[in-house]
Amino acid sequence: MMRRIAVLDAPTNLGLRPPTATAVPGCAKAPGALRDHGLLARLRARDAGCLTPPRYDPGDWRPGDGVCHAPEISGYSVALADRIGTIIDRGEFPLVLGGDCSVLLGSALAMHRLGEAVGGRIGLVFVDGHSDFRHPGNASYVGAAAGEDLALVTGRGQADLAAIEGRRPYFRDIDVVVLGIRAQDEYRLDLQAAGITTRPVPALRAEGAARTAQWAHEQLADCAGYWVHIDVDVLDPAVMPAVDAPDPGGIAFAELEILLAGLVDTPHCLGVELTVFDPDYDPDGSYAAEIVNTVVSGLAPVSAPAAMPPRLLSATPAPPSPRRGNGRPAGLPTSAVTVEPVVPGPDDGPSDGSGSVRPPALGGPGLLRRVPEPEGETSDGAEPVGPPAPAGPGLLRRTGLSDEQPGSEAAELAGDLTSPRPGADIA
Repeated sequence: MMRRIAVLDAPTNLGLRPPTATAVPGCAKAPGALRDHGLLARLRARDAGCLTPPRYDPGDWRPGDGVCHAPEISGYSVALADRIGTIIDRGEFPLVLGGDCSVLLGSALAMHRLGEAVGGRIGLVFVDGHSDFRHPGNASYVGAAAGEDLALVTGRGQADLAAIEGRRPYFRDIDVVVLGIRAQDEYRLDLQAAGITTRPVPALRAEGAARTAQWAHEQLADCAGYWVHIDVDVLDPAVMPAVDAPDPGGIAFAELEILLAGLVDTPHCLGVELTVFDPDYDPDGSYAAEIVNTVVSGLAPVSAPAAMPPRLLSATPAPPSPRRGNGRPAGLPTSAVTVEPVVPGPDDGPSDGSGSVRPPALGGPGLLRRVPEPEGETSDGAEPVGPPAPAGPGLLRRTGLSDEQPGSEAAELAGDLTSPRPGADIA
């Protein structure tokens, strides 16, 4: 059975510094610009609505005051996590349209809630042109959450952002894979010291986008599932200058499409967020059209027909599992669960945004599904679909990727990249 995509707008600018003293960043306009190019219709997606952010107002914030807009970002992250949980509760695939990279805090909080409920861990595939790893331990001051989001979601930084609901970290360092950063990223050595797995652009291109996606699967094979973060500044500014911090040395649209398709072509991928596109730098809409084409093609595997794994009635939190020789915990136990065939959720109507989070369960390792609705809630009464899926660690590895993707093909796909349009680094 196919997974239906649900598109949720998260048009927040709260994680960015103002481009000028009197201006507001334009990333909040991104969801509308992408919708104007027919994104939902082309994805055949359900409209999950828009989570309106608090007002953008740095006020009298000064360097040294901590992260700007921290109270507002914290509250928004809780609300966003609630909405993402509601989408997953319906058995749908969330596509979150940012906004700046601070939306990752809401996604991370939602993933940590799910992982806690099933007694497992959720991983993160972080596709970004920058590591966003600035934190008090490696910088003189912090300020813009969009340039610090990876540090915050791995537990580094002030508690009102890095430990919402007392959860710290949302993702463990060994459960993060970073793809697409530039070869000379400012914090690359800090990532290495933390044990965070990375594949910068030169290595990504040498291996090819398809093989890189499969490699990312393998790095997270012990996780119960993973979330995908995509900052469009992973693209080279010669083809995508409409971002707040363009940085030469990125990938091409065709490479991003192949990478995205490989990452989502597995039930272990729980959702995707798209960030930092700024329509203020796209007056004719041509870059928005390119993004939509890439996302539609890249997400095609999500709605492709496939057998649906079973829904779990219960998932008893597992005790700490023994560690393997490579330092990663072993996979989740399967003896504590009871399975029944999946009953698809309703297709019509927007999510209610109530934010109720019921304990999900695993349909085969990595596929997080919610338990059946409590008495009094509705169900569409559809017939069970598909046989139960096998359980056990390692099923996160995708088998549909070709191993014959030549490393040089990605470079050919990139085409001739010309000089980037100038832009200011304001993250």
